[in-house]
Amino acid sequence: MIRYPAREHGSGPPIRYLLVLWLLGLSAVAFLDRTNISIAGVQIGTEFKIDNARLGWVFSAFLIGYASFQIPGGILARRFGPRRLLAFSVIWWGVFTALTALVPPGMRGALLVLVLVRIALGAGEAIMYPAANQFVERWFPIVERGKANGIIFGGVGIGSGLTPPLLTAIILHFGWRASFWFCAVVGLLAGTLWYLVARDTPEKHPWVTSGELDAIVRGRGDAPDRGATPHLRSDGRSGAPWRKICCSKEVLALTASYFAYGYVAWIYFSWFYIYLAQVRGLNLKASALYSMFPFIAMTLGSLVGGVASDWLARYVSIRSGRCILPALALGCTAILLVVGSRAHDPRVASAVLACGAGALYLSQSCFWSVSADFAGEFAGVVSGTMNMGCQIGGAVTASLTPLIASHFGWEASFLAATILAALGALAWLAVDPHARLDGIASF
Repeated sequence: MIRYPAREHGSGPPIRYLLVLWLLGLSAVAFLDRTNISIAGVQIGTEFKIDNARLGWVFSAFLIGYASFQIPGGILARRFGPRRLLAFSVIWWGVFTALTALVPPGMRGALLVLVLVRIALGAGEAIMYPAANQFVERWFPIVERGKANGIIFGGVGIGSGLTPPLLTAIILHFGWRASFWFCAVVGLLAGTLWYLVARDTPEKHPWVTSGELDAIVRGRGDAPDRGATPHLRSDGRSGAPWRKICCSKEVLALTASYFAYGYVAWIYFSWFYIYLAQVRGLNLKASALYSMFPFIAMTLGSLVGGVASDWLARYVSIRSGRCILPALALGCTAILLVVGSRAHDPRVASAVLACGAGALYLSQSCFWSVSADFAGEFAGVVSGTMNMGCQIGGAVTASLTPLIASHFGWEASFLAATILAALGALAWLAVDPHARLDGIASF
């Protein structure tokens, strides 16, 4: 049976929720740093004299670095803990965001340098979500992990939604480079504050009450033989059980579905702003306004999806909350992508496509909750493996979407995303939410 948390005692909100709200902030900063280049893309393309195809290389460069370091990020999160690693990671983003602005367009090989800087930025950001999932696995009972991940990924929509109007205003007044300096400073401040207030486990945090600690420990589903050395396997050997991870149908299905998810999501992150400006004929300010809608929908979808996942898991069934919900969400996304891409009115198209983004993000927390439940102390490693699939999907769409559009039109680009969303929905049917990497289920 699921072990529901005991009632907590003490004044004020639980510390775990204060910390997860700060993770929402870090998540927002992460997407501010990664989507700023799509807002500045038109100006960068003009200044560096590159077309959309080569601009797609720059977008994909970030995702290549991001995908490549997902598994190392998960390993490092388990080795060093989410507190230190996330602080280092956020400061790293700030440095390489600033370096993006320092690349001179007139230098020889400027495009290559820009690509290398974006790869390094992606490598640093790769740590964010595996480390956050390692944090959730230690700080949250199983029945609250959907909500916790929904809050964290709400930062995706907030960061991406704030990016168009905020950075457009900075670009219009001070130029695109100033927008990158702004993002760099925000990242440095956010990383420093996280290091000051966070701890790797609730047992180490001086502000956690005994009631909250008891609720967390009773509900997080530790294996019976798990000791006090979280950086070692329960059998005493270091390292992750790679054979079990690589042969698990849950990991394979989650990774495949998250590939499809990433392909669809990065159409919004990489190309939606440019799509509205160049294909739908909206001016800079109108594009900034309408391109906010998908990210508002993503925020709402993340929060609602996290709460709905936990509620369904608790009152209907674990499979309904953790697997059926994301399958239906991805199926709805597929339908809305087709309808939105074929709408003639730009406002209608923006609204329907925004709903598609919101439907997509209803499934977000389920990926991370299932991987945390399944992997236990290896949550960072398994979720990093899964997230690598997502980012490969994003890297593919960043370059493939404009290529398909140039040969067959933008409707064809959205049709490709539709097919992948449908396949991603089907992959969820292979996931068993009761499965555990250590073979011990908590249900």
